[in-house]
Amino acid sequence: MKAASFSRCVHYVTGKEDAKILVSDGVLLTTIQDIIDSFEFQRQMNPRISKPVGHIALSFLPEDKDILTDEMMTKIVREYMELMGFKDTQFLLVRHFDNGNPHCHLVYNRINNEGKTITDQNDFRRNEQVTKLLKRKYGLTFSKGKGRTKTERLRGAEKTKYEIYHAVGTALLCCKSWSEFVNHLKTNGVEVELVMKRNGSKDMKDLQGMRFKKDGYSFKASQIRRGLSFTGIMSKLNSNAEKGQQRTINSQKHQSQTEQPRQETYSKQQERNDSSISLPSLGLFDTTNPVYDSAEEEFRRRMQRKKKKRGPRL
Repeated sequence: MKAASFSRCVHYVTGKEDAKILVSDGVLLTTIQDIIDSFEFQRQMNPRISKPVGHIALSFLPEDKDILTDEMMTKIVREYMELMGFKDTQFLLVRHFDNGNPHCHLVYNRINNEGKTITDQNDFRRNEQVTKLLKRKYGLTFSKGKGRTKTERLRGAEKTKYEIYHAVGTALLCCKSWSEFVNHLKTNGVEVELVMKRNGSKDMKDLQGMRFKKDGYSFKASQIRRGLSFTGIMSKLNSNAEKGQQRTINSQKHQSQTEQPRQETYSKQQERNDSSISLPSLGLFDTTNPVYDSAEEEFRRRMQRKKKKRGPRL
């Protein structure tokens, strides 16, 4: 995370109950205000940068709690900073104990000791690569994904990002069209913006990417979930629609196959019932006393008379 206020960030990381400073460099630790003033003094070397505060929360899984001593956590974070390129700058590392996950907060100055800006280019991707490398190196447990993250303990942009992540994931499970997907996100307070190469263009050939917005924060699709794209979303939505149609067809077939044996059983049962019914004799089936419809009998008589008049055909 990048921010503008060292005061707010330092007060947050040091103000937690049992917060413990593990290591620092280039800052005075006499008082909280001295820490803030140290960061602020160096930021004046490059006042054009609006967000000089670098803040990263490094959280580990409970399974690794026993091996994460203060010394081990400090060692891992120092190596993390080196691999991320956070060199020759002020920093403060504070450990928190307010939940079951061993974690610490790294606050560093994005204006280094020479007044130059520490780049944030591709920092999300670099972060992922570096953390995986360190987990393998130190035998740490790999998380099963963002689904295990306790979003209620997050704050600000990071909290909002995880809320968007869960909203998008839920929508991709149940929605079957783009409009349904967008409306589902709206109910969760998330807006979707298609980024075009040309302003005002509606041609999908000009589609450059997507952004998700919530609570005043805006994130690229790749920041929410690696590989997330408009094409990928549409592919998933179309797949959901096809599966829904197939389930409907299968359900109709099953219902038809179920009803047919029932109908056959009913018909056979009806035949047995009909044969067992004793009908009173009304002369309808009595061959000795046939009864015919008067109109049909009259038609038959006329035909017989005509044949007699014509005589036999040669």
